[in-house]
Amino acid sequence: MFKPAPLQRGDAVAIVSLSAGTLGEPFAAHELARGKDRLRQLGLTPVCMPNSLKGTAYLAAHPAALLDPQIRGIICAIGGNDTYRLAPFLLDDPDFRTAVTAHPKLFTGFSDTTVDHLMLYQLGLTTYYGPNLLNDLAELGPDLLPYTAQTLRHYFTNPATTAITSSPVWYQERTDFSPAALDTLRISHPETRGYQVLRGHGQVTGPLLGGCLDSLNSLLTDTRFPDEPTVNARYHLLPSAADFAGKVLFLETSEERPTPAAYQAMLEHLKAAGILGAAAAIITGKPQDEVYYPDYCRVLQAVTADLQTPLMTNLNFGHAYPRTALPYGATARLDLDQATLTITEPYFAGPTD
Repeated sequence: MFKPAPLQRGDAVAIVSLSAGTLGEPFAAHELARGKDRLRQLGLTPVCMPNSLKGTAYLAAHPAALLDPQIRGIICAIGGNDTYRLAPFLLDDPDFRTAVTAHPKLFTGFSDTTVDHLMLYQLGLTTYYGPNLLNDLAELGPDLLPYTAQTLRHYFTNPATTAITSSPVWYQERTDFSPAALDTLRISHPETRGYQVLRGHGQVTGPLLGGCLDSLNSLLTDTRFPDEPTVNARYHLLPSAADFAGKVLFLETSEERPTPAAYQAMLEHLKAAGILGAAAAIITGKPQDEVYYPDYCRVLQAVTADLQTPLMTNLNFGHAYPRTALPYGATARLDLDQATLTITEPYFAGPTD
């Protein structure tokens, strides 16, 4: 794996819409403005890529992403549900493949952006399963959520190791995203569970690999987009079971809040593909608004009972607020006795802090 450099003040960062074109809709104009303002407050220069503001209909018909050597970071606008359609445009493009290696840059986002992370992982680039523009930088409250702000600050630093700690609070998803909600606080709750170890003792170490469970499952079987498994098979978007051997598998669920039965079905698909059995350990993100959390824990334990895979849950990545950033391919150490997660190598290329 090779890594980008950390961001620096003054860097230009691209805002890209890789699937959902929400950013280009009039109803999101105030969120775009706030997100760009927050990037400027961080000392960055936001650059909206040509297709990022063309709305949902255009993006559905013209999936595109631009890599420019002058751009130092790529920030996804939001997720989506058909990101796999980018594969032919990117992986069949020799200029794109060359640009990834010649000009590596920070790439951050979550949700169905999982598929883009996997494309770049296939090319050897470390990317970051973390904040995006609409969900994080465009936070409607008066300030960034403190834990997420800490995550974004990490993109400017390069410590030798990073302890990823549990947020002391978690936040409910908003129901009002209109301009009337600007500068209103999110509903927050004290974190009473922290990271929870469901199985295992001692320490487990391995590179990070994973993403949104819904998106991983869709690469294997998808009723909404029947060609997705075919595209996956052609471009090897979902790594093989052998690729997951010894990895710390990270999984989280989408804002669609799949039922426990659907959650079980998705895990069973990964198990049948050999992925769950190959992983050295599994960590899961807090589900949005903690919906089905106890049920998900029981299902995860049941599906992996014969594998006896070490399990740690309720981490701050994915669709729940706030969120950290997990670097693909970086070595993580789980201490199952202390319920801690540490990234044991620098996030970025270059000297460490």
